Amino acid sequence: MYDYSFTRVDRVLKRHQFRYLYNHGKKIQNKHFLVFYYKNDQERTRLGITVSKKVGKAPTRNRIKRIIREYFRTNRKNITGKWDINIIAKKESSEISTDITRSSLKSLLEEL
Repeated sequence: MYDYSFTRVDRVLKRHQFRYLYNHGKKIQNKHFLVFYYKNDQERTRLGITVSKKVGKAPTRNRIKRIIREYFRTNRKNITGKWDINIIAKKESSEISTDITRSSLKSLLEEL
């Protein structure tokens, strides 16, 4: 059985890690999300999420982060390689349904 946990070691947490991804990582995007990714030397793929106040008020931002975390947690096994990933929500992501959010994330993470 695959481990579906999402612990602290599965996350990009430090500011310098986010800056490194932004400065050295590759970028892909679609209408709703922007993704920076970089090959890491760790045992696992790690996720960072950025949702600014431009996207909406706190409940909207928290909803988007919750959906992204859940998608990553359940589909991490489909990502080949070991990556540091930062998903940045665009303003357009605040008004879309959960299903559209998942399909948008799926299309982006399949490109890795």
